[in-house]
Amino acid sequence: MTIDEIMRASPVIPVLVLEGEGDWAKLAETFVAAGLPVLEVTLRTPGALDAIRQMSKVSGAIVGAGTVVNQGQLDEASSAGAQFIVSPGLTELLAKAVARSGVAYLPGVATAGDIMRGLDLGLDRFKFFPAEASGGIAALKALSGPFGNVRFCPTGGIRPDNAAEWLALETVLCVGGTWLYRRGDSMDAVTERARAAAALRD
Repeated sequence: MTIDEIMRASPVIPVLVLEGEGDWAKLAETFVAAGLPVLEVTLRTPGALDAIRQMSKVSGAIVGAGTVVNQGQLDEASSAGAQFIVSPGLTELLAKAVARSGVAYLPGVATAGDIMRGLDLGLDRFKFFPAEASGGIAALKALSGPFGNVRFCPTGGIRPDNAAEWLALETVLCVGGTWLYRRGDSMDAVTERARAAAALRD
């Protein structure tokens, strides 16, 4: 799948920090059933790669690796089954490595210079990060003006009470959210949050 197809598959991408051991396949099944098939597992915890392995076997799940900052992590995530890669920023070295790998890529940008570097590398789909700290909706509206064909997934400070406002922007295809799963949550609680997030596109 292309990164554009992945971004359009779900209005909200759960950004998952998975700690300890868990039935991560069950978690992925829960999200898919609730209407959020795209899942970003951040490489911030020791068990992240194992979680990607478990989740990537779930029918309908589109599983990616987040917080990827170098080629070593890219290679590990790809081997674990990640279908897309998300990075907090944009570097030429990592962008070229991802391009060679053939994996879909969503690099982080916060400025016009970041976007221009991405365009030079053949990229036009970006994570706007950290969204709220980088000026929020007003900043993204201003950045969208000179870059009409670029589309974004704002992440960082996106909450249930402001996600719809972000999704209403023409240049926003989806948002990334950390509120959808917390350690120890019941699957019922995850289902309720995920269904509400999936309905934001309606």
